[in-house]
Amino acid sequence: MVTGAARGIGAAVVGRLARDGWRVVAVDLGADLPGLAYSPAGREELIALARRWPGQVLDVFADVRDPRAVAEAVALAEQEFGGVDAAVAAAAVMAGGKPLWDTTNAEWDALFDVGVRGVFNLARTAVPAMLRRPEPRSGRFVALASAAAHRGLWHLAGYNAAKHAVVGLIRGLAHDLRGSGITATAVSPGSTRTAMLDATADLYGLADVEEFAQHQLVERLLDPDEVAAAVCWLCGEQSSAITGTVVHADGGFTA
Repeated sequence: MVTGAARGIGAAVVGRLARDGWRVVAVDLGADLPGLAYSPAGREELIALARRWPGQVLDVFADVRDPRAVAEAVALAEQEFGGVDAAVAAAAVMAGGKPLWDTTNAEWDALFDVGVRGVFNLARTAVPAMLRRPEPRSGRFVALASAAAHRGLWHLAGYNAAKHAVVGLIRGLAHDLRGSGITATAVSPGSTRTAMLDATADLYGLADVEEFAQHQLVERLLDPDEVAAAVCWLCGEQSSAITGTVVHADGGFTA
């Protein structure tokens, strides 16, 4: 399962998993949210993604803030594909562009309800599904954090706080999964060429997202597929020694 699947890193994860032979339930809201100054992915983007992988990728419109909707998506994965072996929490939003004390309730709620509660809702439904798989298990839970989980960013304190919460959730979840055969990890991307980065540039009043590249040792923006490569590796059996930690796919942003 992949949430936030319609575009950006989430869509890249779906595509890479599908190319590797996975069957994927791709979840996205496909609607606007209060508190955001931009439009999230539309329904047509998720539909187009699923059409590229007929019979292999199922498009599901669900709100990660709604535990019942997420549970129904997990049930669909079990019904159609026989179980859940990996879950990727990629749904997140961007809000900010002002000092913390000027952040609105709607902006704060959007950051935490999608970016943190959404991870929680996926974990508390997908992990039990993984635990229902026969032993020996090799389940994987992967959440998208951010370089913002490890370094403060100007006028993005709410986003900083939400991404720090994701890392804390993953560390605690990994301990809860001790001995189960299921791992929990986070991936922290740097500045990646996505619609969310465009939204960040707008918050800062930047004319060009390329200005973000100067903060990374690779001296360029990352491609979503580069980050997806790290996520998908963590979804596989070869990542069995990695749990309770963060993979920094950030182009050296936090080096």
